[in-house]
Amino acid sequence: MSDNRELETGIHQDNAGVPENTSGMEETSCEDTDYIEERDRMDNGTEFEDGEPEDAEYDTEEGDGDGFEDEDYEDYEGYDSEDYDSVEEMTEPDDSRETARMDRKKRRHRRRKGKSMGKKPWIIAGSIVGALVVIYLGISAFFISHFYVNTTINGKDFSGKTADAVEEYLKQQVDGYKLTIQEMDNASDVISGTDIGLVYKESSDVEDALKAQNPLLWIGALFSRTSADVTIGVEYDENALNEKIQSLQAVLKEQTEPVSAYPKFDGNSFVVEPEVYGSAVDMEQLTSKVKEYITEFKSNLNMEEEQCYKVPKYTSDSPEVQAACDTMNEYCKASITYPMTENVVVDKTLISTWLTCDENMQVTFNEDAVREWMRQFGATYDTVGSTRSITTPGGKTVEVSGGTYGWSVDEDTETQNLINSIKNGEVATREPAYAQTAASHSAQDWGTTYLEVDRSAQHMWYIVDGSIALETDVVTGLPTPDRETPVGVYYILYTERNATLKGETDPKTGKPIYETPVSYWMPFTWQGHGFHDANWQPAFGGNLYQTLGSHGCVNMPVDQAGKLFDMLSAGTPVVIHD
Repeated sequence: MSDNRELETGIHQDNAGVPENTSGMEETSCEDTDYIEERDRMDNGTEFEDGEPEDAEYDTEEGDGDGFEDEDYEDYEGYDSEDYDSVEEMTEPDDSRETARMDRKKRRHRRRKGKSMGKKPWIIAGSIVGALVVIYLGISAFFISHFYVNTTINGKDFSGKTADAVEEYLKQQVDGYKLTIQEMDNASDVISGTDIGLVYKESSDVEDALKAQNPLLWIGALFSRTSADVTIGVEYDENALNEKIQSLQAVLKEQTEPVSAYPKFDGNSFVVEPEVYGSAVDMEQLTSKVKEYITEFKSNLNMEEEQCYKVPKYTSDSPEVQAACDTMNEYCKASITYPMTENVVVDKTLISTWLTCDENMQVTFNEDAVREWMRQFGATYDTVGSTRSITTPGGKTVEVSGGTYGWSVDEDTETQNLINSIKNGEVATREPAYAQTAASHSAQDWGTTYLEVDRSAQHMWYIVDGSIALETDVVTGLPTPDRETPVGVYYILYTERNATLKGETDPKTGKPIYETPVSYWMPFTWQGHGFHDANWQPAFGGNLYQTLGSHGCVNMPVDQAGKLFDMLSAGTPVVIHD
């Protein structure tokens, strides 16, 4: 034991400095033997006692050429103080020290192996990236001479094909080519390549399309579709093709134009009337599609699917149609009631007839139609000059027409009033604007207070509130066209005392044909007809008017004319009849 301690001590001391000889020691201790055996196991790749395999990287890592670091070498040349956890451990028996030394060596080996394993993922990742780059570039090289995936040319899929393959396909399509055109009602026509002189035309378009793609960007084509139009691949006789198109059954048959959806009044409101599809052919669209199909070598063209028939400009889903309906329904909210002999109502039923919608869904309110309606309204309810029936106090019933008295609607004013009411959606009951009015809307619109003259009886009455207030015989105008008293319904224009009545001017003398002063003047026309006293008449009534008739006035006894003058006022109706 003492000899061994001395050897150990000597080795420890030698390690304190730089060892002079690390490979050819003549004396060998037990530790040296262990070192040699351990080194042999490491060189042979054998396992340690704890079962961990030796890594090849360990043999070449940071060593001095023999697979060990300097600190390992130090362990096998001698024992340093660092090899022991305590002084007691240095003085322990050899077996114990050997066990402790081996434990420490295993721990150092595991640390070195962990460093080596930490580098492995980076090496593997680098290798994978390198391999992917090589593969990507290889695929890119492929797409130098081949079209991308998802590439269509003239509507045909040529994914991964060469330009030569595309050219060959195009050439093959020309031979025996036929285009079947599907029309309405299961009709069909065929245009063959021979009918139009269809031939393949050599060009660089396919090659140019291939050159246009960047081979390095091929991966993007996996997620999108690339399209190339090679429209000059074929040639044909344009005139021959146009003749074939013009001879199609769909073109030759009777054409019915489509009808757009439009606002329609359903009795309550404007609603969308659905569109109607016709059979009229859209020649521009048809010609374009036929040429497209021939160029792309498609064999079946469905005219309806390709919208080769004219389509309605607006459908039921078009917002313009609904907007037009809404606008028209705003007008229809108005309702104006005129209380005539019966109520006359202008509401949505009538207003709807004044609303139109053009081909661009622009709504028009026809004001001229409103004006025409108002003209007819006036003609119906204006009583001026109309024929009316009257029953005299003596019980005789006659019809009377003409004159200036009665209702007369101010058509211009009321037309504008009605237009404004409709535009504002007004709901109201009101009288129309009148140019002149009458006493009532009854059949006898002069009411119950009026003057009545019976020319055949040469008698007159003044009726007040339905009762006779005054009556007298009279002398009316001489029964000639230029002097007779006019029939009809009139009204007193004004009353005047001590007036001078003048006749028409005599062209021979330049003076009125008569100038007659009267005490009471009550005219009912602006032409000079009226009631007045006539003290020059010898009598009144009977047939005196046939010889001593006036120039058209109603001659009255002076006293009766005075009484009437005192009771009468302007505006009083005057009814004159036979």
